[in-house]
Formats: sequence, C-alpha cells, structure tokens
Amino acid sequence: MPAASVIELLLLLLIVASVIAIVTIRLRIPYTIALVVGGFLIDIFRVPIIGLLGEHGSSQVLTPDVIFMIFLPGLLFEAGLNIQARQLRKDLVPILLLAVVGVVIATLVTGFAIHWVIGFPWLVALLFGALISATDPISVLALFREMGVSKRLAGLVESESLFNDGTAVVLFHILLGAVVGAHQLSLIGGLRQFLLVTLGGALIGLGLGYLVSKLTARIDEPRIEITLTTILAYGSFLLAEELHVSGVIATVGAGLMIGNFGAPAGMSSRTKVALWSFWDYLGFVINSLIFLLIGIEVHIVDLAGAWRGILLAIAAVLLGRAITIYTLTPLADRLVEKIPRSWRHVLFWGGIHGGVSIALALSLAADFPHRSEILALTFGVVAFSIVVQGLTITPLMRWLGIEMGREDEYDRVKVEQMALGAALEELENLRSRHVVSPRIYERLRAEVDAATRRVHEQIEAMHEAGHASAGEEERLARTEMITARKTAIQRAMSEGLVSHHAGEELMAQADNESDQIARQS
Repeated sequence: MPAASVIELLLLLLIVASVIAIVTIRLRIPYTIALVVGGFLIDIFRVPIIGLLGEHGSSQVLTPDVIFMIFLPGLLFEAGLNIQARQLRKDLVPILLLAVVGVVIATLVTGFAIHWVIGFPWLVALLFGALISATDPISVLALFREMGVSKRLAGLVESESLFNDGTAVVLFHILLGAVVGAHQLSLIGGLRQFLLVTLGGALIGLGLGYLVSKLTARIDEPRIEITLTTILAYGSFLLAEELHVSGVIATVGAGLMIGNFGAPAGMSSRTKVALWSFWDYLGFVINSLIFLLIGIEVHIVDLAGAWRGILLAIAAVLLGRAITIYTLTPLADRLVEKIPRSWRHVLFWGGIHGGVSIALALSLAADFPHRSEILALTFGVVAFSIVVQGLTITPLMRWLGIEMGREDEYDRVKVEQMALGAALEELENLRSRHVVSPRIYERLRAEVDAATRRVHEQIEAMHEAGHASAGEEERLARTEMITARKTAIQRAMSEGLVSHHAGEELMAQADNESDQIARQS
C-alpha cells in the first residue's frame, strides 16, 4: 500500500475512533466494543474507508506482522508497566496455573470438541484450540480498565491474559511444526521447547529492562527516557523473536522491570508523569486502530454461511474455558489467598479473544489444511467474544454483587489530597511574592484548609473500613523518599560536590534500603 494511502487510512481511522469515543461517552457503553461494532458497520455499508483497504478488506493492513511487530509490543509493554510486582507475586500461583496449565487444558478440550463435532484432523483441531484458547490482552486490558474493578481482580485477569498469550503462541508453533511435518509431536520435546522459549523470553526482557533502568537512573530528561523505553519495548520483542524465544514474554518482562524498578528507583516525578502519559496515549491509539480493523476484517455477512460451525466452536471454546477456570481456581485456593467464588464467573466470562487469535489464524499458509474453515471459526468466536461477552460482563458483575470503583474512589481521594497540597504550596508562593493581598490569601487558605480536612476525614474513614492500607501508603512514601535522596546524590555527583566513590557508596546504601522495602512488601 502506498505511503500516502497508509497516512490517509490512519487519519480516517483515527477520525472514526474519535467520533466513536465521543459517542460512547454520551451513551455510556464500552469504547472498545463500540469500535468493533463500528468496524462491522463500515464493512457492511461499504464506507469509503474500505476503498483504501483494497478489495480484500483490511487483510492488507491487519496482517500477522502488523499485529505482532507493531501493535502487540506497545500494548504488552504498556500493560507490563501497570502491573504491580507485589500483587503479581501474591497471585503468581493462580496466574501461572491459568496461563500455562489452563491454556493446555483449554486447547485439549476445544481441540477434542472440534475434532469430534466438526471433523477436523486431530492435530489441526488442537492447533485451532491453541490459537483460540488464550484470552487476548488486546481485548481484555482495554475493557477492564474502563470498569474500575477491584485491583486484585483486574490484576488476575490482566496478568493471566498477558502470560497465557505467550503460552498460546508457543503451543501454536509447536503444533504447527507437527502438522507440517517439521518435527514429531513429543510430550518431552514439547515441554523442553516450551520451557526454553518462555524462560528465554523472560530472561531477555528482565535483563534488558534492568539495563535500561540503570541507564535512565543516570538521566533526567523525560524525552530521552521515554525514547529508551520505546526502544526497549520493541527491541526486546524483536531480539527475543530473533533468538527464537518468546517476544511476548520478553516485552511483558521489560515492562514489569521498568514499572516496578526503573521508574520508582531512578525517574523523577516529571519523567514518570510523562512516561505514563505517553504509554497510556499510545495504548489508546493502538487499541483504537486494532479494534476498528478487527471489526472491518470480520465480515459478518460472509460468516452467516458458516453459522453452525461457528456456534459449535463458540460452545467448544466456552466449555474449555469453563473447565479451566472451575477446576484450577479451587486448586489455587488451597495454596494461596482464596479467589472469591463470584470472581470465578468473571474470570470465565471475561476470557475475551481478539487480535492475537486472528493474527495466528491469518499466519497459516494458503495451502494449510482447513485454513478457510479455521479463519471463519476464529472470526466468529472473536466477534461473539468481543461483542456479546464484552457487553454482558459489566451486567454480570452487577448481578453477582461485585462492587466496582471502590479502590478507584480511594485513588481519586488520594490524588485530590495531593492536588490540594500542590494548590496550597502555590498559594504560599503567591503570598511570598506579594501577588495576592493578605485578605485574599486568608480567604483562599481557609477554603483549601477546609477541603483538606474533608479529604483527610474521607481517607481515615476508608482506612477504618479496611478499604485502604496504611502500610501500603508508608511503603510508597518511603520508596519516593529514597528516590528523592538518590536524585539529590546524583545531582551532587554531577556538580562535583561529592567524590564519585562517596556518591556510589551513598547510592548503594539507598539501593539496599529500597531492596529491604521491596522484600517486606
């Protein structure tokens, strides 16, 4: 596609996404689902955007390379930035059970059902089970962030979706090699390859993330630091893929390292604000493009002829997901903090599929056995998953009595407290420069003090009700204080106020204190 056409298409898609975003705010419907529906309408009514995509729809744009090399690394890194390592460690057992064992179980259940009901050969049926069984981070992350659910529940869903995506991709390629005769399918060989690919990806991502964290700690320039994280996000993915290990796991690991080590320990407040704003916006743009393109790619009219097979595939996928959730979560409850029973239903119905499944299906060669049927089934399951499951997950949570927004309310009050502190600091600055008269100062000061007392009362009430942790606040405060100390030490070293040797000793002492706080959490 010519460069001018690509730019024109990009602008048109962003215009459509912006219009849809405005409409969803007024109608109070999930933005990501509205994007997919918008894509359906564009395809059905042959809106002029179709002309830019060519006669084959969005296939020229929504290729496996575009999803895996352009869209996915940005979304995975942004998601990794926002996952708290402390919560990940706390729920590591259920996350790994669902993301690894769960994908294998779902693949077997779905594959068996597809083989038995539709008649695919065994390996082909298992291949379809692998590409469709993982919950897709492109879909799940965008949806759950709009809902304000419990941080632990959101963390479970998001973390599982990120890691089981890597599991599904690895399993898909193992099965693909067996189908095309590249190697014999072996349990021991498959397990060995799986461990090599996943652990290798994790080591690359965490290692590169650590190196970039050390580099950004010596720089206090937001634009350079954001550029370095962008290089890290895409570079870790490409390097891992070049070394034939998991690029998905590598990028998630890199994001985790920056979000939980690099940013807290070595970035100034202004850099952290700029960093999160940049990645949040990039995630919004990527989500907007990919959801619209999925809607355009999934030709609803063409799928009508395969409705029986699609319904059977949807039932098979839901069965595999149900067996996974309702057998593995009780097992995890025996080992770690229990997952509330109502959450299991959310984990089951919130297993939404999207871009990664489509990318894996499109990556099959034109002469691959049953390729056209696999594409139809994949598109049908994705369309059902995003629209039906996506639209009903919030009513389901309300019906189950799961409260939404409580922890977000606490975060909102804390931000209000910080904002009032900044306002008071600015008011004192205006007074010291004689910009405001004493009478105006006293009146404004009284208003800020009254608002501050009200916020303090709200925070104390939340602490007493158990909706917030004082220990967590203290940990965050100590971490920020250590970061401020390290920034001052680095500044003193750069200005020659302290020798390099003495400065390194002070930095090491601050690092040790930071490590102690991390271990205590």
